[in-house]
Amino acid sequence: MSTGAEHGTEHRTEGHAELRTGRIALSPAAEELLRRLREAHGPLMFHQSGGCCDGSSPMCYPAGEFRTGAADVLLGRLSVPGVAEPVDFWMAADQFARWRHTHLTVDVVPGRGGGFSLEAPEGVRFLIRSRLFSEEERARLGD
Repeated sequence: MSTGAEHGTEHRTEGHAELRTGRIALSPAAEELLRRLREAHGPLMFHQSGGCCDGSSPMCYPAGEFRTGAADVLLGRLSVPGVAEPVDFWMAADQFARWRHTHLTVDVVPGRGGGFSLEAPEGVRFLIRSRLFSEEERARLGD
């Protein structure tokens, strides 16, 4: 498994401005679903490829089940309240090249997603919500 380049997480102290800007976050709905999936399947990970259709959605797997390599970038290690270990979020490097100027939030919506993603039997699917980074955030990221 590649160690990849980790691209940060958001940090706040005492309500002040972010010290370091993160590239990836979780919605409360995603955190809740990840707690249930963790209980059922053990440690988890995400991978988002550059493919079309379901391949462009974040796919959730048991940690280590999806083999990452030099063509993948580690966007962050997501902390989920109630889950002992972080959930790594990997993205194909070519996909990251297109999304590098956006903050991504993993969310959950009703519907059936990718057949290989762990949430498929739950009747919901993970998706990405994005927004462009501000100039200040881009400067903190070094972009």
